[in-house]
Amino acid sequence: MKVIKNPKTIARSVLLAEAEAIRNAVDLLDDQFDSAVETLLMTTGRLVVTGVGKSALIGQKIVATMNSTGTPALFMHAADAIHGDLGMIQDNDVVLIISKSGNTAEIKVLLPLLKRTNVQLIALVSARDSYLAQHANHVLHAYAEYEADPLNLAPTTSTTVALALGDALAVSLLELRGFTRQDFARYHPGGSLGKRLYLKVADIFPHNQCPQVLPDTTIKDVIFTISANRLGATAVVDEAGLLLGIVTDGDIRRLAYEHDSFWKLCAQDAMTAEPVCVAPDDYAVAALQLMQERDITQLIVAESGHIYGFVHLHDLLKEGLI
Repeated sequence: MKVIKNPKTIARSVLLAEAEAIRNAVDLLDDQFDSAVETLLMTTGRLVVTGVGKSALIGQKIVATMNSTGTPALFMHAADAIHGDLGMIQDNDVVLIISKSGNTAEIKVLLPLLKRTNVQLIALVSARDSYLAQHANHVLHAYAEYEADPLNLAPTTSTTVALALGDALAVSLLELRGFTRQDFARYHPGGSLGKRLYLKVADIFPHNQCPQVLPDTTIKDVIFTISANRLGATAVVDEAGLLLGIVTDGDIRRLAYEHDSFWKLCAQDAMTAEPVCVAPDDYAVAALQLMQERDITQLIVAESGHIYGFVHLHDLLKEGLI
């Protein structure tokens, strides 16, 4: 098939149309949004999200976002609701209904049934004069004048605005509840995202050796110590075991080039004093950030001069943080 239009030109027009629609949604925010958020904050039940077609798919994403940010939510397809699923709604729930037109057959059947339950209804709808908007307790105006496709038929701009308003609702609830990083980690224990939020240095360094040498250790023995422990470095400690510095394999190579009497040197000659360290209770992602900033591959785990061990870049790679 011969391409007549430049795909990038089409893509730009779609993105600009959707961006403009979201920008317009900002100006349409009113007290109805505030009252919807307040209703959700006050409820002791769950948020039940419903819709049909593409609105149903957007609803499922909103439910996922709500659940991961501290608002208990579930999805109920509007068509299934009138065939038994309505039973999942409890008296103290809040129902969010998503629809572009607000006049679909499923919505018109579902609304009177929901009204009988006395639950609070939030409409996320493009048409404010629609059946849905007229019968909801709160209306979130997800207005989209045109879809992004040239036929003005495929749900594109309208679903993007609905999704963005769902995100705005979720983040508003998150902030007003004082949702923390620790709360987020509790809901995301798996994968690299979860590990970034909960994995600490103390979870990693016990698996590594903790090479140490004294300041007067010969450079030959320093090399043996570094090689034997495969961390690319060794700590230098005093007689009491307190941290003085670090010697890396890079330090060894540098000294070999700079000193003719290389084999007469000792650990104190090669070490970097007061090295960058992380504490056991620091997050692993903070250790990764330090390594990236300093362009190094290992860090000593220490606190108040007491050395606990090493954490290596390979450890963080193995944990999927990179």
